[in-house]
Amino acid sequence: MTDDSTLHPQNATQVEQAVAWAMASQTPLNVIAGGTKQALGRPMEAGHCLDISAMHGISLYEPEELVLTAGPATPMALIEQQLSRHRQQLAFEPPDLGPLLGQPPASATLAGTVACNLSGSRRIQAGAARDHVLGVHAVSGRGEIFKTGGRVVKNVTGYDLSKLLTGSYGTLAVITELTLKVLPAPAKTRTILVYGLDDATAAMTRALGASLEVSGAAHLPAPRAGLSTVDYVGKAASAVTALRLEGVGPSVTARSQSLRAALADFGDTEELHTGASKILWRELRDIVTFHAQSDWPLWRLSTAPQAGHGVARQILGQLDGQAFFDWGGGLIWLAVSPASDRAGHDIVRTAIAAAGGHATLIRAPESLRAAVPVFEPLPEPVLALTRRIKQGFDPKGILNPGRLYAGI
Repeated sequence: MTDDSTLHPQNATQVEQAVAWAMASQTPLNVIAGGTKQALGRPMEAGHCLDISAMHGISLYEPEELVLTAGPATPMALIEQQLSRHRQQLAFEPPDLGPLLGQPPASATLAGTVACNLSGSRRIQAGAARDHVLGVHAVSGRGEIFKTGGRVVKNVTGYDLSKLLTGSYGTLAVITELTLKVLPAPAKTRTILVYGLDDATAAMTRALGASLEVSGAAHLPAPRAGLSTVDYVGKAASAVTALRLEGVGPSVTARSQSLRAALADFGDTEELHTGASKILWRELRDIVTFHAQSDWPLWRLSTAPQAGHGVARQILGQLDGQAFFDWGGGLIWLAVSPASDRAGHDIVRTAIAAAGGHATLIRAPESLRAAVPVFEPLPEPVLALTRRIKQGFDPKGILNPGRLYAGI
């Protein structure tokens, strides 16, 4: 099960043994399933690696029951391929951040996606990854196997540990199996494009408030839109605001007409059909527009949609950078020049704090991720609670120590 400083468990029992050994010897472990997100978060404070990549495969898939169970290292690409055969999907639209973080495309794993709570543009309608996790089997930092949830939606009594583990970046437990809710894929997709808006807040707000079931609302300033491979976006020579509608054919057609009419006073509009729509929203999901600028630190800012453009203007008035917007303006992807001092950390934190949001440094050199807070600094009461949760699950601090916050 070992080779030098790496442990390679083949099943949950061996994970339990490995964690028990690490706890007894107080040996910190860097837990990986595929390793594609090692550059996401603070640098590991662990000398040994717990590699669970052997634990992969779909063990249960019941399309009629809308449920799927798989091992932690199961490739997301395999899951999506299997679901597509039955015209189903993971509605939270998990992004492929591999190329963004210097890794191969289509190499993300199920556990990595869930552990980081990664969601795409449909989050405004379908919720985050944690809202689609039905059950988890895991081994705590105490070396104890446990399970939470099950295979149906209404199965939670007491604490919903599935939601706690989702987004914990492997700092509380080693996931050994996951059960997810899946949903039917839409039969038809249309994307309404609005051209030339400097600030798209009003247009996106109107679209999202129009009872037309908009499942994606994004805004690309002209420099970002110009990098799209979709002709109506990449060749627009202007800013592009994109609004997605999904569902059965007649409904999507009718809603598209209504949405274009509702947005007519904002400027010229165009409509993408299903194929081009899927390409555009995949580009947005995977942050493709910032792949080439691999040396530019990248921030992910979350705030109220009405405040998003103002936050970006404030930051970009002081830093050399580029941004685009998702989630109706509430999610800002902001890349800053590598010449910016500490990736503009102080400027970004000040601007987002004033707006009541939070910021995560998604991509930066390891030295910078060790020097500045990667995740939003926590108020002292919340930080104290975080420490107590970590202590309860992992009293010796052996699982991904320091990944989220220094000393935790």
